[in-house]
Amino acid sequence: MNVRAFILCSALFLAAPVFARDKTDVLVMKNGDHLTGEVKGLDGGVLYVSMDYILGTSSVQWSKVDHLESKQLFLVKTEDGSVYTGTLSTAENTGGRPVRIEVAETPGQKVTIDRAQIVQMDETSEKFWQRFNGSINSGISYSKGNQATQYNLSSDVEYPRERWSAGANYNSSLASSTGANVSTRNSLGLNYLRLLRWNNWFYAGLGNFLQSSEQNIRLQSNLGAGIGRYLKNSNHASISVLGGFAWQNTNYHQSAVAQGPQNVAAAMIAANAKLFRFNKTNLDVTASVFPAVSAPGRVFANTNASYYIKIFSNLTWNISFYGNWDNQPPAHFSGSDYGTSSGLGWTFGNR
Repeated sequence: MNVRAFILCSALFLAAPVFARDKTDVLVMKNGDHLTGEVKGLDGGVLYVSMDYILGTSSVQWSKVDHLESKQLFLVKTEDGSVYTGTLSTAENTGGRPVRIEVAETPGQKVTIDRAQIVQMDETSEKFWQRFNGSINSGISYSKGNQATQYNLSSDVEYPRERWSAGANYNSSLASSTGANVSTRNSLGLNYLRLLRWNNWFYAGLGNFLQSSEQNIRLQSNLGAGIGRYLKNSNHASISVLGGFAWQNTNYHQSAVAQGPQNVAAAMIAANAKLFRFNKTNLDVTASVFPAVSAPGRVFANTNASYYIKIFSNLTWNISFYGNWDNQPPAHFSGSDYGTSSGLGWTFGNR
């Protein structure tokens, strides 16, 4: 499973160059500077731009942009949850009025939006492979004293569209040392989100598949769905909550437990918080709680947190924390599995 995931991540990484397009977008800054390049997207108050004469992707503070022109199609999301698709241009601005961006959805239809209301932009295209965003992260450590080795590998990919998005993430860790059993953990997450007709409301479907040697879990499958809302959606923070129901099936190692698979129906409460600081750091925290309905008193919980620091261009350094808890595991089983990791990361696609 780890080898297949590594090959997949490598393929995505090597495929990144095919996402490139002509660098003909025009940016005019408030201080008068003119830049010509490829606008990759907007996220966390940072406009990502690639230019022929600068290696890698440059980061531009969105609030400092005075004028923008691009013939590329973009998905534009605003603070109130509205979503538009079209090319970009800056509307006429007189008398010191706030900068307004025109989104041309069709040749005869334009929507004008205050720049401050735009919180996210993603390149899109009629071509399937030019719609992805993602990242790859990896780290390894070794200690000669006790022959301890630890590695971690993670990747994520997102496919955004106008009213919906789908994504997947994979996390793998292995730790071994002299005199101790090898500890492994592999997790695959799938998600689907679709905006509702009411601004900032959405429904989502989640799937998670976990293997943990620490908890003697051969495979734990979680499938859930619910309704959620963005509590805050700005250029500095994105906070959302989700409530619904889930079903969980757990297969333990046969050598460790005689009983068969456990099936549990549960309520689902989840929250996600992303905090941004221009061109420097990014904190992403996700936590979920599953109070069992079919087994009253039993509660499952998990969390993932990642803190990213930009080093150069698309290269980042990150610290991550993961945790899984079960307050009523089978007898003599561990009820928790958690750990931290750090390493280097690389973003690809429209970032």
